[in-house]
Amino acid sequence: MKGHVCKVCGYISINGKAPDKCPVCHVGADQFLEKEDAITSIQDPSNPTEAEKKHTPAITVVKECGLIPGECTDVHVKVGEIQHPMADDHYIQHIDFYIDREFISRVKLLPAKLNPAAALHVKPGGGKLSVIESCTLHGQWLSEADL
Repeated sequence: MKGHVCKVCGYISINGKAPDKCPVCHVGADQFLEKEDAITSIQDPSNPTEAEKKHTPAITVVKECGLIPGECTDVHVKVGEIQHPMADDHYIQHIDFYIDREFISRVKLLPAKLNPAAALHVKPGGGKLSVIESCTLHGQWLSEADL
């Protein structure tokens, strides 16, 4: 999938254009490179490969939040149907969240202390959630779900 990639922090704009300023590291649009193959996703959902099973973010949307009842939707993301390793030389660096293709948050992960998963508490309003994970060896992988 095509995206505009920040050369400094690896953020990927998926709305069709480079931002004026990176929402993660705040560099200007001149630091973005348009790439046709910026993001990978499952090619055949009925028959995913081993790599796809380890890298595709699994999204669970919980409409009723236990922490903020009535005003929140929980979003849980686990990287991989088969849990992705978190070793010093091969791990998930971060998980980026988007609503309707606009960036909303990045969760940074350190291999020694964290599992390849993250959660957000999203205000109600619906839309399409996109999640991109960044593997140190195998690049960026995308999943999407309706909120």
